[in-house]
Amino acid sequence: MSAQKKRNFKIEAFKHRVEVDPKYAEKTWKILEHAIHEIYNHNASGLSFEELYRNAYNMVLHKYGEKLYSGLVTTMTWHLKEIAKSIEAAQGGLFLEELNRKWGDHNKALQMIRDILMYMDRTFVPSNHKTPVHELGLNLWRDNIIHSHKIQTRLLDTLLDLIHRERKGEVINRGLMRNITKMLMDLGSSVYQEDFERPFLEVSASFYSGESQQFIECCDCGDYLKKAERRLNEEMERVSHYLDAKSEAKITSVVEKEMIANHMQRLVHMENSGLVNMLVDDKYEDLSRMYNLFRRVPEGFSTIRDVMTSHLRETGKQLVIDPDRLRDPVDFVQRLLDMKDKHDKIINVAFNNDKTFQNALNSSFEYFINLNNRSPEFISLYVDDKLRKGLKGVTEEDVEVVLDKVMMLFRYLQEKDVFEKYYKQHLAKRLLSGKTVSDDAERSMIVKLKTECGYQFTSKLEGMFTDMRTSQDTMQGFYASQYSEMGDGPTLAVQVLTTGSWPTQPSTPCNLPAEILSVCEKFRAYYLGTHTGRRLTWQTNMGTADIKATFGKGQKHELNVSTYQMCVLMLFNSEDCLSYKEIEQATEIPASDLKRCLQSLACVKGKNVLRKEPMSKDIAEDDAFYFNDKFTSKFIKVKIGTVVAQKESEPEKHETRQRVEEDRKPQIEAAIVRIMKSRRVLDHNSIVTEVTTQLQSRFLPNPVVIKKRIESLIEREFLERDKADRKLYRYLA
Repeated sequence: MSAQKKRNFKIEAFKHRVEVDPKYAEKTWKILEHAIHEIYNHNASGLSFEELYRNAYNMVLHKYGEKLYSGLVTTMTWHLKEIAKSIEAAQGGLFLEELNRKWGDHNKALQMIRDILMYMDRTFVPSNHKTPVHELGLNLWRDNIIHSHKIQTRLLDTLLDLIHRERKGEVINRGLMRNITKMLMDLGSSVYQEDFERPFLEVSASFYSGESQQFIECCDCGDYLKKAERRLNEEMERVSHYLDAKSEAKITSVVEKEMIANHMQRLVHMENSGLVNMLVDDKYEDLSRMYNLFRRVPEGFSTIRDVMTSHLRETGKQLVIDPDRLRDPVDFVQRLLDMKDKHDKIINVAFNNDKTFQNALNSSFEYFINLNNRSPEFISLYVDDKLRKGLKGVTEEDVEVVLDKVMMLFRYLQEKDVFEKYYKQHLAKRLLSGKTVSDDAERSMIVKLKTECGYQFTSKLEGMFTDMRTSQDTMQGFYASQYSEMGDGPTLAVQVLTTGSWPTQPSTPCNLPAEILSVCEKFRAYYLGTHTGRRLTWQTNMGTADIKATFGKGQKHELNVSTYQMCVLMLFNSEDCLSYKEIEQATEIPASDLKRCLQSLACVKGKNVLRKEPMSKDIAEDDAFYFNDKFTSKFIKVKIGTVVAQKESEPEKHETRQRVEEDRKPQIEAAIVRIMKSRRVLDHNSIVTEVTTQLQSRFLPNPVVIKKRIESLIEREFLERDKADRKLYRYLA
């Protein structure tokens, strides 16, 4: 099928001129004007909107758009002035209702008028830069109603009065309020803000300023915060019901400033009810409320944090320097843990686990724990108490909880190496006396220390456990080889301790009884025969013994004693009475140890297997000792002078401190050499700073000691001073 030929269409002009009635515009406008009057008078049902639309369309088409537009402005203005009179005449509470009703009528009328004049709205208005019909209607309403002198002030006063009455507890018509404020918003954000919001915020500030002053004079801190919180919630609820959503931030800011920010200091320091009292009395609800309110205002967080930090530091300081508290190390550490638990719970429950407060808590604990230089020793004693007896019958999970809490305190210590020294001593006593609750708990603690401080920190502690295991194997081998020769003589259990791993002190070996000495010599021969190049030194001050004793009337007991006590008691197998001098000469036990040993054997009620004359608590050099034939005990096994961890005496403490200082010297020197090796040239202050940074995980080095170590390294030609600048040091390769 062939395609049809395209035909071109052409629209031609009329052949004759179209004549327009000269009075056409006037007549047509009269029809439209009458329609507008009818619409405002609620008689729109009889109008033909199609006809009215055509008339408006024709007027614009015939270039009478200006007449139509200006006529519309005049007519609407006239009606709005009449409406204004009606609104002004409304009395009392009817004022807002009349305004709301007339606003509704005006909107309906405006909708109909816009439909009639739609063609003008779409063509004439844009091309002539006029205001669209709907917007024009709103502007005329604003100018003739809202900005009418008699209505403007009355409207604002009425709205503010209703809000004031609602704040005082009265019930108001919120639906009507919502309609009026929405009308103001529809008229433009500037109308809402200038005619209502700004005065509303000013009046609110004045209201809350007065109310907060009244509240703070008659309420305690907790009650005041409840009232402030309630007012804040009321204002947010008010916004959601009948104000612009953008007003929420502004009105809440007013309440926060007047009720919280202006009274922060007075609230936190309020006598008998302020922040410190809340912390002491665990008032989680009040603390949470304070946290949530204060976080809304500038400096709110820092105010709470500073007061809490000050309280923590003062409380902690009183705890760690109180002489009465220092008498019991276990109680001292338990109080620290209880204090930490208490404030951890407050931060978690009331302060939303906020990092700001966690950091404040940590810095406070670090501050006051290090005020007492015995804190490392006391924390080690606490662990010793728990691992020795305090955790018996406790589940593994609970053991972990206790150890984790101890590690938390350990992290605050600046002198971690001092803790290590004491921990090593206490661990040694637990392992050698077999008094540890469980090996698992001991290993768990060492793993935690290793994780915190690295392998170097715990290598010697792990070496102690290795020695204990190796010693068991050694003893099995010894008895297997000596099986035929042992007979009924004393049995020996030896722990072979590596010198570098254990906190052994050089001690003068005492004279062991002949029966024991022969077994010891057999062991020495066996050990040195199986291990070449080693040397054994008996640490008699660290041993224990079980001996069987028969008292009067054939009463038999098994006594658990120290090696020193055994040496003393064995002398009484051949003698009934021995003087102090004779015992000292026979055993060669150091005087201080011998006196303590004799005290525990003769002066402790219920454990006095020896009798001393004259009877007194102290041991004198002219005392005489007798075997106590009348000793009785309801127990078959009697422990005498059990080794327990206790606080050091002053000389021991001084000695431990000296050992720590000596151990620190090579660590400081190693750090200086490491730094200088990489930097080559460095000034004195920079070296001190970098050495402190490197070593602070173990201890805080003293700048004076660092200076002495630098001098020592210069003497040994590891470093040299710069010839031009004496404060500069150079590394010598």
